[in-house]
Amino acid sequence: MRVLLTGAAGFIGSHIRRTLENFGHEVIAVDLMLAAAHGPDAPTPAGIDRLDVRDPAALDSHLRGVDVVCHQAAVVGAGVSAQDAPAYASHNDFGTAVLLAAMDRAGCRRLVLASSMVVYGEGRYRTADAELFVPPPRAIDDLERGEFDHRDPGSGDPLEWLPVGENTPLRPRSLYAASKVAQEHYAAAWATATDSTVTALRYHNVYGPDMPRDTPYSGVAAIFRSALEAGAAPRVFEDGKQVRDFVHVHDIAAANLAAVETPLGGFVALNVASGQPITIGEVAQVLAAAHHGSAPVVTGQYRPGDVRHIVASPDRARLLLDFTAAITPEQGLAEFAVSPLRAVASAGAPTW
Repeated sequence: MRVLLTGAAGFIGSHIRRTLENFGHEVIAVDLMLAAAHGPDAPTPAGIDRLDVRDPAALDSHLRGVDVVCHQAAVVGAGVSAQDAPAYASHNDFGTAVLLAAMDRAGCRRLVLASSMVVYGEGRYRTADAELFVPPPRAIDDLERGEFDHRDPGSGDPLEWLPVGENTPLRPRSLYAASKVAQEHYAAAWATATDSTVTALRYHNVYGPDMPRDTPYSGVAAIFRSALEAGAAPRVFEDGKQVRDFVHVHDIAAANLAAVETPLGGFVALNVASGQPITIGEVAQVLAAAHHGSAPVVTGQYRPGDVRHIVASPDRARLLLDFTAAITPEQGLAEFAVSPLRAVASAGAPTW
């Protein structure tokens, strides 16, 4: 198939490009080469056209004969400042809207969209009585006292976390998360209006070779890895017991290949995850041991707005795409501890 891949020079996009080409697909690779992802003055890699998805004319010329669009281009990260909001809205949401309109003009009816687990906000919880419970955001006073868990309002015990399924209500807790929810909503409305199909892949914590070095916008695995490379101990926030799902970038690429090759009807959201929960403290420990570096330091620090636990159910992706992650967090993180990182650190969110 002929695939338009946006964000093709990025960490995830570059892995997807290689996988699609290795399986015989013709890839039209484009990327804006934002400094936020590639560093200032980064050259455009060979075989990639520099393109802004907010440019309708440029999209029209690249969508001719395209069977499916694999849309990875986005400004990423939890949002370091409220001043990042225009960048998220411009690149992620307006850019997606322009792309969808261009796909309609080109008669391209299939989209694979890079979404994120951040659309859920907090994970799912239940009380000691097995009742589902939606906790409010954690209070600053509790965090200051080192009380990080959500509590059962009846017993006062920590709530039990549950895997998050795709039907879980979307409750974004960051500017980036709000932009990803908006992307999904635009794509779902477009699918209905044009009788098209959208597979929205909700990535969980992605890591792997060629990940950008330590920046305020990096994932925690890269931040830990960068600390170890600098001879420092990884600094773990809260008590290190926050539970997440870490999925290797090779599995992310495999999920995108499956989505490109498997048309699904209408708008379908799928978690892309390892299915093997791990705590942030364990992530730091695996990386430190494999890197032969300093043991992690649990700091008790926190970031207001961070969620406590968020773990995916991968069942729907297995059922609909026949996709199951092949790399366990323990195996993948141990390899990542000595894998190459991107040589050029990113420069923060764009101003617009």
